[in-house]
Amino acid sequence: MKRVIVVLSAVAVLTLWNASFTAEAASGYRVIVNRNASFTEISKDEVQKIMMKKTSKFSDGTKADPVDLDPESPVREAFSKDVLGRSTSGVKNFWQRQIFSGKDVPPPEVASDADVVAFVSSNPGGLGYVSEGAQLSGAVKVVTLVD
Repeated sequence: MKRVIVVLSAVAVLTLWNASFTAEAASGYRVIVNRNASFTEISKDEVQKIMMKKTSKFSDGTKADPVDLDPESPVREAFSKDVLGRSTSGVKNFWQRQIFSGKDVPPPEVASDADVVAFVSSNPGGLGYVSEGAQLSGAVKVVTLVD
């Protein structure tokens, strides 16, 4: 009986470890823009301002069209914490206040990496983020985030 408990405990620990590793790996992201964008790197500050609609243009003057992943996405949570400096729920609260006060509405939310790629590729000023392993088309390019 002791042996069964030890084996089951080991299986439970390995399962939990694997689940946390998988969730952590899934939370990595890449920032993408339309392939015609004139830049290959962008500051986190500029991305934050565009995503929070504090500016509507990239630093080169191009109109920016941001897009967000679904609020339940672990990739969105990682992006929100790293780039926007707040959790996904904190970002949602910010947008609820903006909407209620009549100031602005959030970027559109899409369900998947493929939807982000489609949005960014069809908008000259498209800006979004996708998981590390997302399939990208030739119509978008990954930009380097700089501090």
